[in-house]
Amino acid sequence: MQRGTNTKKKVPSWEVVGALLALYRKQAGLTQPQLATHLCVGLETLGSIEQGRRALRLSLAREIDDLLETKGALTVAVSKAPKKERFPAFVQDFIELEAQALNLCSYENGVVPGLLQSAEYARAVFDSLYPPITSQEAEDRMLDRLDRQRIFEQKPWPPMMSFLLDESVLERAIGGPEVLRGQILHLRQMAELPFLAIQIIPKSRTKHAGLDGPMVLIETPDHEHVAYIEGQRVSCLIDDPDEVGILQAKYGMLRSQALTPEETMGLLDRLAGET
Repeated sequence: MQRGTNTKKKVPSWEVVGALLALYRKQAGLTQPQLATHLCVGLETLGSIEQGRRALRLSLAREIDDLLETKGALTVAVSKAPKKERFPAFVQDFIELEAQALNLCSYENGVVPGLLQSAEYARAVFDSLYPPITSQEAEDRMLDRLDRQRIFEQKPWPPMMSFLLDESVLERAIGGPEVLRGQILHLRQMAELPFLAIQIIPKSRTKHAGLDGPMVLIETPDHEHVAYIEGQRVSCLIDDPDEVGILQAKYGMLRSQALTPEETMGLLDRLAGET
């Protein structure tokens, strides 16, 4: 999408929000490393937010307001940011639903799901985009992706999660053999989490219910069920019960066609050369 020109250059809203955050942090007598530690976010992430290079998410704004006792100032600033300066509406909705999910089920046949990506693998994914993006944009997107993984730190307990991956995903050396091996080891570590199940659909499977592509199924805190699907340059949220029901049935069939979680751990060990 092309943007028109204007004789008056406006300061992007995220630069204003970032400047406010830096001001409140300094007034509280905290350095960037200290605040990053308090918030359990990366130092690079906080620096990018303060510089206005990436958006401050509403949930994090609330957390900072509580920590710095800024009486909701950052929350209001983020909520009032023009929508055109945020993620596309459907992406923003999906990210918020993902963060609040009671249950999350994901199927991928092209790349490792974003929530399970290592930093190196995520960066390699964004470096592979075409048309290409700048190195800084790739870095910012990688940090955004890692931020979403804070879902695993939710208290008192993260959502219950199920991930299905085609075995072919683990044969595609995105970023090179060492990046792939690191990603496989990361998956093996994640597979030990008590609230998370990873299952691989073996390439030897002659019947496959997921040939139409990836999907994510979410149960919300209100026990509503939605689906998120992606394709080439298009993504959408689905909340029609009939359509979501079809995708849930498809996901159930895929689980029956996959290796068990225990068998998957064994395959990951073999792929990483650990056995």
